Amino acid sequence: MKVLQVIPSISPAMGGPTEVVLNLVKATRQLGVDVEIVTTNHDGNDVLDVPVHQRTLYKEVPIWFLPRAAMRMKDFIFSADLAPWLWRHLRDYDLLETHYLFSYAPSCAGAIARWQGIPYLVNTMGQLSSWALAQSQRKKQVYSWLIERRHLNNAAVIHCTAAGEAEDVRNFQVNTPIITLPLGVNPPQLLPDAKQKLRHLYGISPQTPVVLFLSRLHYKKRPDFLVRTLSNLAKQNHDFHLIFAGSGEVEYETELKNLVSSLGITKQVTFAGFVIGQDKDLLLQGSDLFVLPSFSENFGIAVAEAMAVGLPVVITPGVQIAPEVAAAEAGLVVEGELEPLTNAIAQLLISPSLRQQLGENGKRLVRQRYAWEAIARNLTSVYSAVIHKQRLPEHLLSDTYPLPVKLTTM
Repeated sequence: MKVLQVIPSISPAMGGPTEVVLNLVKATRQLGVDVEIVTTNHDGNDVLDVPVHQRTLYKEVPIWFLPRAAMRMKDFIFSADLAPWLWRHLRDYDLLETHYLFSYAPSCAGAIARWQGIPYLVNTMGQLSSWALAQSQRKKQVYSWLIERRHLNNAAVIHCTAAGEAEDVRNFQVNTPIITLPLGVNPPQLLPDAKQKLRHLYGISPQTPVVLFLSRLHYKKRPDFLVRTLSNLAKQNHDFHLIFAGSGEVEYETELKNLVSSLGITKQVTFAGFVIGQDKDLLLQGSDLFVLPSFSENFGIAVAEAMAVGLPVVITPGVQIAPEVAAAEAGLVVEGELEPLTNAIAQLLISPSLRQQLGENGKRLVRQRYAWEAIARNLTSVYSAVIHKQRLPEHLLSDTYPLPVKLTTM
């Protein structure tokens, strides 16, 4: 079984999706599946320092990098070399899985796969949520009518990571079978004395609870709303220190820092920048609670990473993993409004015992649901069923399938 994963970019700046795809490929390869990635050398405003047009072992994963076009088309990420490469090589694979929507690489790969008769899966990456579709709405309506619905409705399977994402797919008028399979989290490398080391590194008092925001700095994830919430808590004399671990557009970062300054909480906020490896592990293990008040989040891999180390989480319903967090009592799921978020964070700031209880529940949830090996085994069974034209595993099929759907324009 030979599988090709197609994704527009695996730049570290893309955050969670990059880590997910790399870990997914590693896990499936460990099960004996021959999986490779084709992508571009896109790296935000720059390009990755990698060879192009040759199979390269990148972070232990075999990847074909193709040059992205010099023109800046943001998330579309065009590569003139991708279509010719796929036309020549796609028949070397038994199956294709694409990642993202409204982007050149997955759209191009799906079209060529249909032409050559290669079955494919689509991972929507949460891009069919009502919030996501409202962004650049007119462009997405046209793209959907011309390309995206055909791409989705001709796939063998849609791969969703949460029940809410599957519902979004059905609401988009797609009648393809859906499997719901969560993302995975690698077991943490435990760091001794993480809390003391983190406080020493950032000059934080040993008694001060640390609030962690670990994600891309983007208005979708509402870091500005978190700043306003914590400013409200500061006025109530709550002790805390907020760490922003992530990066974003320069203009937005500057706007965020100006907001912190204008609210008078500069001494209680640290901008740590983009973190990986042991620096990221230290932040996760040294903090006291994790907050992500996002408008919309596909699954929420950072939330799962926080729970894996016993960090209680505060999230909004727009984070697709929210129902599982609530059911496991691994954190607090609150509406994205000032009063409920303020109350939830305050509750955890003043109660170490509640933080510990929720944290232990989170670790248990991750062990039971988000182990990469189990996820890879399930996904491999889906690959095999598609390739051999067999019935999909019943336990992975979304409850929303089958549905009679009449296709219409958006």
